[in-house]
Amino acid sequence: MTSPNMEQARFNMAEQQIRPWDVKDTKVLDILQTVPRENFIPYAYKGLAFADTEIPIGENQHMMEPKIEARMLQALAIKPSDHILEVGTGSGFITACLAKLGNHVVSYEIHESLTEQAREKLALAGISNVSLHTANVLTDKPSASTFDVIAVTGSLPEYDDSLQQLLSPGGRMFVIVGQSPVMQAMLVTCDADGQFQRNVLFETDTQALEGVPTVNEFVF
Repeated sequence: MTSPNMEQARFNMAEQQIRPWDVKDTKVLDILQTVPRENFIPYAYKGLAFADTEIPIGENQHMMEPKIEARMLQALAIKPSDHILEVGTGSGFITACLAKLGNHVVSYEIHESLTEQAREKLALAGISNVSLHTANVLTDKPSASTFDVIAVTGSLPEYDDSLQQLLSPGGRMFVIVGQSPVMQAMLVTCDADGQFQRNVLFETDTQALEGVPTVNEFVF
């Protein structure tokens, strides 16, 4: 059972952080207030569960700010039938949101400790339509050939088309590209003919994805 203060903080997150960032999708707003974000972070940081900040989760990794998570989920326009690839499981919170919105999530994380923590938290939340892997998806190709949605939860120093090759026709990918302090959040789409288009959504600054190879090391 959550406290009234926790519920007020959850409400404030939606109304004061997320909505002002042009998040209007009611499904996304509902998911971010339904999935218990506070249960996916270390106990020491539960007081920051709904704060407008990145939160440490171990292994020198952080959860993204709620407003970035919201914009990502809104941009991906996830449908109930979608098969989803998540690059960077992290705390498992976004994994949970993706699983609630889509059909199945395949999530990759390079830190085994985070994979196992996320597995436990997802099980406690009753979420079973996920497959978690400890591997670097940027160098170890997923067994599934393509996905309807790809969510990259850390930034890349520069754009490379390796991940977009995993999109099905009609697929969407959210990725943040650039160097701190200015990065660009992009939505990459694949049309019915297999042609790709990149659209810049907003500027931000977020933690870099770990284990990113140099351009000539990508294997796709």
